[in-house]
Amino acid sequence: MNDLSLVLAGILAGAFGAMGLGGGSVLMLYLTVICGEEQLKAQGINLMFFIPIALLAVIIFCVKKQINYKKLIPIIIGGIFGVTLGWYLSGVLGSEYISKIFGVLLIFLGIHEFMHKY
Repeated sequence: MNDLSLVLAGILAGAFGAMGLGGGSVLMLYLTVICGEEQLKAQGINLMFFIPIALLAVIIFCVKKQINYKKLIPIIIGGIFGVTLGWYLSGVLGSEYISKIFGVLLIFLGIHEFMHKY
């Protein structure tokens, strides 16, 4: 893969993420299917990608006063627990099973999106 395709993937993932459409999923699919990265390495790249993106988003959302701080602490606590559990399970299950679980999750999310009205 050349650098231009990586930059375009970053732009698409960032744009989808800004719209709440799962930019991480887009980037994960690109890294695993197009670039041939194994699932766990792609997850690491995805997480590192979203650190600066999330920081910018937090600044923008704070300036626009669009953060409900009362809900923030419980979500952070749950997220820390979830990350710890996910990290442990990824070590136990391995990259092959993680990629299959990820694929099944994407299928269910896609079906959910088609079946529900908003």
